[in-house]
Amino acid sequence: MSLRILGLRAMEILDSRGNPTVEVECTLSDGTSARAQVPSGASTGRREALELRDADPLRFGGKGVLRAISNVETELAQGLRGADAEDQTDLDRRLIELDGTPGKSRLGANAILGVSCAVARATAISKGIPLWQRLGEISGLRPCLPVPMVNIMSGGHHAGFNIELQDFLALPVGLSSFGQSLRAVREILYATKEILAERGLRMTGVADEGGWGPDLPSNESALEVLTRAIERAGYRPGEQVAIAIDAAASHYHRDGAYHLQSEKRSVSTPELIALYESWSRRFPIVSLEDGLDQDDEAGWRELTARLGGKMQVVGDDFLTTNPARVRESIGFKTANAVLVKMNQIGTLTETFEVVRLAAAAGWRAVISARSGETEDSFLADLAVASGAGQIKVGATARSERLAKYNHLLWLERDCGLAWPGGGLLPPVPLGLVGGDPL
Repeated sequence: MSLRILGLRAMEILDSRGNPTVEVECTLSDGTSARAQVPSGASTGRREALELRDADPLRFGGKGVLRAISNVETELAQGLRGADAEDQTDLDRRLIELDGTPGKSRLGANAILGVSCAVARATAISKGIPLWQRLGEISGLRPCLPVPMVNIMSGGHHAGFNIELQDFLALPVGLSSFGQSLRAVREILYATKEILAERGLRMTGVADEGGWGPDLPSNESALEVLTRAIERAGYRPGEQVAIAIDAAASHYHRDGAYHLQSEKRSVSTPELIALYESWSRRFPIVSLEDGLDQDDEAGWRELTARLGGKMQVVGDDFLTTNPARVRESIGFKTANAVLVKMNQIGTLTETFEVVRLAAAAGWRAVISARSGETEDSFLADLAVASGAGQIKVGATARSERLAKYNHLLWLERDCGLAWPGGGLLPPVPLGLVGGDPL
């Protein structure tokens, strides 16, 4: 007898920024119940599925999610009662049809994703299997542990625009296990803090994703500090640990130019591409996310042509985990990797479709959290089930980040999962690493 959805409930909870978000509880016909929590982003692409907010200024500054909660407990609960919980594809199709809008704007992508994930978790519990295994059944992909892409320093929307580029991350491309990789990035995080303190750089606080928010003199200085921190922590830059950048360039692009206010200058698309290319020769950069504005299609083609042979050119705001956008980008060669965020698209089925499209095209995929996260470890299981080989969660700090990392440590010990490790990305050949000292 197949498992059926008996009921759905929802709760307005708080995310890691103290903003409301949605938690959904699904109860199945055999009495099993499970919950899933939905994250929220600060740096968002304009093509993302809609996160439904109440817009009531008297509650949480307009960020309440009571409308999404109501949609779960009324229309979605009624529409899905008795549905086959084991057929995730059909379930997600029904969720999309119940909403009836291209961007899930009527019922809310936050309501829809909460249901999609809660049903998957409840089904895994009922079947007596780990969540990653259930998600693997849904995805049809080969599971493996992900290499962590870990936030060390932030600017942009994640740290009050002390500098423009949003995140500077450590990516351990040449270590032999997830546990060793996690240890390395934690040691690099604190080596970075030491270097910043020695140079008298004022800390603007811990950023949204747990990394440092230093008051740096330039965006390039973050690359120099991070390269030195990798060395100080005892690792070889580019060979054992490389650098990833999340530029989030849409957020400082106006009137056809990229405005680097912290450096008191503006640059054109060709000039910004040339800057990235210059950095790639001097620093161990292997991944560049959202290097250009989300609507700068011609620029993305040039960026991929110039840098795609030496690093991941990753679309986040540019692609918004949207299968149609990814297909188009594959055809036009405007990227070679995709950042995968469940809440950008709103269902598990569409999320896994993006990963499959990337794999078929020879692209890489990075499973990613949001800056507004929760203590739910669902994303860690999703990363394993996707076989993507990379996960971007944030720093090795703050419990909403560590919930994912610590869960992956247990999965590494207990589940015999493959480790992509040093085969993830090629080592970066470096002559002189870094630039002049600050």
